[in-house]
Amino acid sequence: MDRRLFIASAAALLGTAKLSIAGEGTLDYTPGLIEEKLAAGETVFVDFAATWCSTCKRQERVIDELRASNPAFDEKITFVKVDWDMFGDHAVTKSRNIPRRSTLILLRGDEELGRIVAGTSSEQIQALLELGLA
Repeated sequence: MDRRLFIASAAALLGTAKLSIAGEGTLDYTPGLIEEKLAAGETVFVDFAATWCSTCKRQERVIDELRASNPAFDEKITFVKVDWDMFGDHAVTKSRNIPRRSTLILLRGDEELGRIVAGTSSEQIQALLELGLA
């Protein structure tokens, strides 16, 4: 096999593997999903994001890194991504007073445990996630 072809193929496979891991275990929002998970007693981390939003992409990278470094986040928290372009004017956004895309909220029962609007700090996002472990 040609060495260049081998290297290019290996790089493509590694890139694909990494993409499939990113956001693994995150549910795409459908109407009623958050309420269903909350009613089941779950703690829900909701990420209001748009695919074209650079702040949202940075938040996603930080969240993925934190989840990879601490398996307890995935054990104790259900992650839901709300597509801003589809649901920006929907009841899921309006009922929780979500001001913009790149808003992260943590919910349990009828309570909002915390919120970050447009923040990308690893420390800030980690602190929000840790609220879900308590």
